Amino acid sequence: QQNELNSFLWTIKRDPPSYFFGTIHVPYTRVWDFIPENSKKAFQQSHIVYFELDLTDPYTISALTSCQLLPHGENLQDVLPRDIYRRLKRHLEYVKLMMPSWMTPDQRGKGLYADYLFNAIAGNWERKRPVWVMLMVNSLTEVDIKSRGVPVLDLFLAQEAERLRKQTGAVEKVEEQCHPLNGLNFSQV
Repeated sequence: QQNELNSFLWTIKRDPPSYFFGTIHVPYTRVWDFIPENSKKAFQQSHIVYFELDLTDPYTISALTSCQLLPHGENLQDVLPRDIYRRLKRHLEYVKLMMPSWMTPDQRGKGLYADYLFNAIAGNWERKRPVWVMLMVNSLTEVDIKSRGVPVLDLFLAQEAERLRKQTGAVEKVEEQCHPLNGLNFSQV
């Protein structure tokens, strides 16, 4: 029952009330039907909405892309053991080959092409830090490819907030997310 679901919504008792809602970075269509009405109502009634990052800001996207790169023009081939690099390269070749069969008719109808999608996800992979390549590889599955083009929950809510002319902001800067991941050593990754 919808009213029995855990809402991931916390109320901060003040006048007017504030709410804290825990999201997950998956396509919103995977979770939207399971978000309880009290959470949706709190969002609708809000005037100001803050997100983890401002995913509608081009600077945020650019900074996220930049922070993933290896320093000083290094390449992944320079930092990964040769056997892991070769396996990774073969796997990405396999994904690129399979991607057309993984795409949905709806994606094709919206003008998404497998080569474009592959490059959007894996482009410049040889310049990325290992931790970001690991996260990229984890998202290169058939299920994830079929949901590409559907915004993740955070982005969907940010787009809705903009559409509803709510004031928006972010509680973190890109660097606050990027530096901890970039600080992991190779064995941790």
